Amino acid sequence: MTARRRPRWSELQPLLQPRGASLSPTDRRLASAASIADLRRLARRRAPRAVFDYTDGGAGDEVALQRSREAYGRIEFRPRVLHDVSVVDSTTTLLGRPASAPLVFAPTGFTRMMHTEGEPAVARVAAREGIPYALSTMGTTSIEALAAAAPEGRRWFQLYLWRDRGASRDFVTRAHAAGYEALVLTVDTPVAGPRLRDVRNGLTIPPSLSLRTFVDGALHPAWWFDLLTTEPLEFASLNRSDGTVAELVGRLFDPAATIADLAWLRSAWQGPIVVKGVLTVEDARAVVDAGADAVVVSNHGGRQLDRAATPLEVLPAVVDAVGDRAEVYVDGGIMSGSDVVAAVALGARAALVGRAYLYGLMAGGERGVQRAADILLGEVSSTMALLGVTRVTDLRPDHLRIRSDGR
Repeated sequence: MTARRRPRWSELQPLLQPRGASLSPTDRRLASAASIADLRRLARRRAPRAVFDYTDGGAGDEVALQRSREAYGRIEFRPRVLHDVSVVDSTTTLLGRPASAPLVFAPTGFTRMMHTEGEPAVARVAAREGIPYALSTMGTTSIEALAAAAPEGRRWFQLYLWRDRGASRDFVTRAHAAGYEALVLTVDTPVAGPRLRDVRNGLTIPPSLSLRTFVDGALHPAWWFDLLTTEPLEFASLNRSDGTVAELVGRLFDPAATIADLAWLRSAWQGPIVVKGVLTVEDARAVVDAGADAVVVSNHGGRQLDRAATPLEVLPAVVDAVGDRAEVYVDGGIMSGSDVVAAVALGARAALVGRAYLYGLMAGGERGVQRAADILLGEVSSTMALLGVTRVTDLRPDHLRIRSDGR
């Protein structure tokens, strides 16, 4: 039998030292988040259902959304061992300038709806971490205000082609004057996708009070308090922003846009142009021929055409077709730093994330976005080390395989 003895106080004392607890409930909440999935769970509790679903949901039956995420679940890494990984360098170049990691904070619409700190919070985190951030045309902070909020950051401006070409031209002029580095032209939104969660939740822009939203608001008083005690929630670039998302898209975006409009934009903007929303080799070649410096293989996060192709599966063919003439990025379904590493190994120069940082924003404002960035960037470095890779440029397709069973 094991002999028992009474423990000495000197042996117990080190075990009873409590961790220093932050006085901030936000800091305590975020400290418990070890992954983007944890931030998502916090966001779901903090934000009203319609707001969370606007971020979390996709189009139609959400098949494209699910497939985009499941594609990363089929990744199986093939690590190399006994390589010196004491120093891992995750830096890369994007559009000819250095970035701390192959990561971009993607443009997202109506960001202050998730948290009133909105786009400036995201831009400040991106600037601190040395990665680009793209402000959306449908953002809730103006081009000029964002530049003032993050003057040292790498700022890209995301553009939709509007029916009013004068408005599009004005955005280009303002972005240039405010020191934006690149334009991101989104081309997969000729009409609005059927976002059924928004329809079922009765989401309008700005949110309207109905019996359902009133009850939901009672369960999320902090969100409503922030909404009602800060600047009115509205699109910074629109004179009139009432209605549903689908109504806004139908009223503003031009379904008649063609490749000739990209050529017009190329003549109007002297800096880099990134074309976002490409899912075929043919379209990738066409936009690069028309002057694009980079393409984003994207299905709009599964929010436009349901059952659209899965970006990660399309990525290698697009890289083979245009990767020698333009940078190729990818988005959709990326929820971890290991996802970013997998995308780069398959040929992407960088991965764009939107939902990942929005979960952080909903969970805790700017501090939540910082937590999301810390998680993603930490996972990029640790995944590279575990693969036996010390530089981004050394990531190759043979560092992984894609399983067919998803397990």
